[in-house]
Amino acid sequence: MKQVKRTFFVIAAIVAACFFGTNDVKAQEFTVQGDLVSSYVWRGVYQTGASFQPTLGFGIGGFSLTAWGSTDFDGYKSTEGQANKEIDLTAAYAFGESGLSLSVASLWWAGQGARQYFNFKSHETAHFFEAGLAYTLPCEKFPLSIAWYTMFAGADKNEEGAQNYSSYCELNYPFSVKSVGLNATVGFVPYETYTVGYGNSGFAFTNVALKATTAIRITDSFSLPIFAQAIWNPCLEDTHLVFDITLKP
Repeated sequence: MKQVKRTFFVIAAIVAACFFGTNDVKAQEFTVQGDLVSSYVWRGVYQTGASFQPTLGFGIGGFSLTAWGSTDFDGYKSTEGQANKEIDLTAAYAFGESGLSLSVASLWWAGQGARQYFNFKSHETAHFFEAGLAYTLPCEKFPLSIAWYTMFAGADKNEEGAQNYSSYCELNYPFSVKSVGLNATVGFVPYETYTVGYGNSGFAFTNVALKATTAIRITDSFSLPIFAQAIWNPCLEDTHLVFDITLKP
């Protein structure tokens, strides 16, 4: 447990050092928005049905802090058990215009009424602590990005109760057709996972998706962003079609 704590604090210290080492005074940015989605699919795995997903973010220079949540509409007394509820907290740092970024996140999806959110004991916590490294190619005509995420502490345990270090890799390629923004995604897990829901015994593609984003003009000064996303999970032989409406001030 002490080693896990040391690992977490080392990564957090690196991000903090990058932040406090920034000499340029940059404008602070706040993000407040909410998304209404027809269903919630995470890295190719279906989580729940129609959900509300708020975001609160703060950024200065290359540093950012983001709180993101998701809750479905079953309510506390869901007929299928605990209603879905997720809270993710992420600290990230983008290294200037290099295209490289580093992140540390706490992922919690224990569900409505699970309580004990602040229980961080290794074999009791419902938190998944994850580190991520992402890179976008410095090419305007080919802006391919690749990201790698590894759960380094928390509830991600294997059958023997040891840390499994479940990982996920994702490639994204944004492009556009006329006024519609598109993004192609390919995601895979490199080895066996136990707690994430893929049911894979080794390397597996889990998330092949195409996302289309546009905006519905309401007035001359206000548009409503929407997107539709088709998702295929080869590992689970599952498909999904997700619709989203974004609400922001």
